[in-house]
Amino acid sequence: MSQTSTPPGVETRPAKPNVIVFFTDQQRWDTCGIHGNPLGLTPNLDRAALEGTDFHRCFTCQPVCGPTRAVLQSGVYPTTNGTHTNGRALPKDSTTLARLFNQAGYRTGYIGKWHLGDDQIVPADQRGGYQDWLGVNALEMSSDAYQTRMWDENNNPVDLPGYRVDACADAAIRYIDKNKERPFFLFLSFIEPHFQNHIDSYPAPDGYEEKYTARWTPPDLQALGGTSAQHLPGYYGMVKRLDEAYGRVRDALKSLHLDRDTIVLFTSDHGCHFKTRNDEYKRSGHESSIRIPCVATGPGFEGGGRIKKLVSNLDIPPTLLDAAGLGVPAHFQGASALPLARDHRAPWRDDMYVQISESSVARALRTERFKYIVTAPNAHQWHDATAAEYAETELYDLHADPWELTNLVEYKTHRGIMDALRDRMLKRMKEAGEPEPRIIPAVPTVSGQRMVLENELGAGLVPIHQFGRQY
Repeated sequence: MSQTSTPPGVETRPAKPNVIVFFTDQQRWDTCGIHGNPLGLTPNLDRAALEGTDFHRCFTCQPVCGPTRAVLQSGVYPTTNGTHTNGRALPKDSTTLARLFNQAGYRTGYIGKWHLGDDQIVPADQRGGYQDWLGVNALEMSSDAYQTRMWDENNNPVDLPGYRVDACADAAIRYIDKNKERPFFLFLSFIEPHFQNHIDSYPAPDGYEEKYTARWTPPDLQALGGTSAQHLPGYYGMVKRLDEAYGRVRDALKSLHLDRDTIVLFTSDHGCHFKTRNDEYKRSGHESSIRIPCVATGPGFEGGGRIKKLVSNLDIPPTLLDAAGLGVPAHFQGASALPLARDHRAPWRDDMYVQISESSVARALRTERFKYIVTAPNAHQWHDATAAEYAETELYDLHADPWELTNLVEYKTHRGIMDALRDRMLKRMKEAGEPEPRIIPAVPTVSGQRMVLENELGAGLVPIHQFGRQY
């Protein structure tokens, strides 16, 4: 049935809503106005968050490009699907979102960066089942800010005019218009605001970088510096253009009378710490690496408001399937967050688990109050997916220290908290299908002024008075 046959102004609910994933690369959560950024970078996303559902505390479960993309396509942890580092192709037999939408009668399309194949020109059997294709494995390697090259489903090169964000958005709008008469699932994957590899720079559209020179800097970057003074202006300019493209895509849906029939989910793969936590931009367990924006509009998400429960991008695949009325495979390791859009009091877990690779083999657990990080001292970070032994390396009290500037891992006063978090970490590892390791406790030290009061609740787990007051 044509989705445009209904006259304007007459409301109807689609039997099969269209689904679009608007996917950015390396975008911190606090680039958005809804998260406190004062620069007005994301007015379109901010408005959408008020209209739809803002998953306000959303996190990646693997802060690096390829592995987190594999999570979004397959619905399972990187250690489960075998893509725990970059440079690993998604298994060809994976049950992917595209294949599930194909089976439900959708037309499926992919535009942009893939990063789950063996070669830049991605062969058909490595495209995760998408029927229509305009992509490349690593867009940052095949293109530059004003030179965008990708390949179509027949492996023909396609050069797209304009700034790269606009080139990809234009292609998406053409795809939407072409498929407006049938339900479609479109995954639109940008490279921005990721750095341009060969020059280690963030090339914004002409005239945009100048607008954000010497402007607002997040507190963690104020304290730690890194490359933020050099790179934030261009990074912000890229975010601004992405928001304009997001607005254009939603405008196209409105003009085609598809806006009420289409789910649009905006999110990113990971954040950016600007070389403050290691010698790169991500690959750490800190908020700057793992916290991402996530806003959904359209059927099922209208008026959902701001959800403060801890949501993982592992939950995005089941959420999209659930919102489209499709079944969620039993082996998927996340949960649909759609019930939260209907009722913020719906049952939900109170922590979020992160696997880290490449910079180190590490794991992080994020609760309402605490961030607990363990690192494998003897693992090969570019080879090993798991480890037999981890050591406690970081603990942050996010209520007292939201920018994670003071590591409490050795403080005697917090030993009981870490014991409780260690037990929960081991439980999450087991649930993810990892072998249970040994976690080596940190060497305790006198904590000076720091103490834990008896009436506090450590990590929301057990009363602190059970831990004692050593300080």
